[in-house]
Amino acid sequence: MEFIANTVKEYDALVIIEVVAGYGGAQAVARLNDALNRKGAKWDYAISDPTSSVTKGTERYAFLWKTSKLRKVGDAWLEKKYHKEIEREPYFITLKAGPKEFTLAAFHAVPTGKKPEREIRYLQKIPAEYKGRNILFCGDYNCSQSSEAFSSLKAIGYQPIFANQKTTIKNKPKGTECLASEYDNIFFRHSQVKWLRSGIIPFYTTFPTLTQARKISDHVPIYFEFSLN
Repeated sequence: MEFIANTVKEYDALVIIEVVAGYGGAQAVARLNDALNRKGAKWDYAISDPTSSVTKGTERYAFLWKTSKLRKVGDAWLEKKYHKEIEREPYFITLKAGPKEFTLAAFHAVPTGKKPEREIRYLQKIPAEYKGRNILFCGDYNCSQSSEAFSSLKAIGYQPIFANQKTTIKNKPKGTECLASEYDNIFFRHSQVKWLRSGIIPFYTTFPTLTQARKISDHVPIYFEFSLN
């Protein structure tokens, strides 16, 4: 937990995907928040109820943010309209930076064997449900942004922060290559958000082996620095 806090403490807001639905998951998020509070800034957090999936792997999502930089507007919420179509329905929070607001949507698609493309296609319907909100879709899509599944989201003005960027960690390196799949990304509307910088945090390089690194996570964190139009 200390390693994770040191890795992400310089950022203003965090989106956490795949929090276990049991008590231990919520407890771990609270521990991370406490660890971050000892790093020189005050943080707050919100954690979702368990998602609607009745299959094995029901999860929660979580958001954390620096209270000196951001203020929560209203309550965070799980998307209910498409909870039958999306097993782990997105979780939303609206944050205010100065006079401007933006809404983060955390999303974890079903695994590749269950055709995540089917769920991804529903994302383009969500902005119409929340007109006036500046939504950023942050997720593990189990699918590359080059998939046709994202075409309808791109058609309404959304674009990914990455193309051809792998974000999952291999079990064993192949030569110098330690990353496996292009699963994680953030989609934003360029009419509302100006891209400044994005990238990955290759924390695995601080560990002697990928096996040890994967005890922290089998994905690298991704980051997006932006300004609001």
